[in-house]
Amino acid sequence: MAPKTKFTRAEMTAAALQIARERGVSALTARSVAEALRVSTQPVFTCFHSMEELRREVLSAAREIYDGYIQEGLSAEIPFYGVGMAYIRFARTEPELYRLLFLTAPDGENGGAMAEMAHTQSLVRDSLMRIYKIDARAADLYFRDMWLVVHGIAALIVTGERAYTDRETGEILTGLSLSLCKSIKEIPGFVDGDFDRDALFSRLTQF
Repeated sequence: MAPKTKFTRAEMTAAALQIARERGVSALTARSVAEALRVSTQPVFTCFHSMEELRREVLSAAREIYDGYIQEGLSAEIPFYGVGMAYIRFARTEPELYRLLFLTAPDGENGGAMAEMAHTQSLVRDSLMRIYKIDARAADLYFRDMWLVVHGIAALIVTGERAYTDRETGEILTGLSLSLCKSIKEIPGFVDGDFDRDALFSRLTQF
């Protein structure tokens, strides 16, 4: 069968996304996209003014895939637990897209891990406030601390340092969630960081 002569932007983006998924964003070049579509590089630059423009489209497509995982997590019986597990599942299933979104230094359209953290926070804030009956400030503190742990676990999985199981991850998230909720609700000034740490730890060591 002869190669197709014309491709849409969506088809070009899909081919580029597949390359990024399988080989990493560093393998994304005009030549690699052209080879995947069995064309010269000219059609690539007919659809896109530059490779940077195509990379932005791939980044956007990767974020849509990630958002799908997060939305699935939000539908769980305990939404934030579901989101944490979905985040790690995304890292396991789409390691190269995880690297692109969360382990790539900020550059232009790619805001890096902190920008993606803020994006995820905006998706889950309301459910945290509703379920745990806390205000937005407390919800953001809870999210920050939980996300840093979840991000660390996911990064260890993607880099091959440690393959945490779902059971291990669930135990970690449950323990931290309980500790954070208890601290937010029972320690005056905890959310604002305005509490006597020395006195608190002194009481803990007396048990």
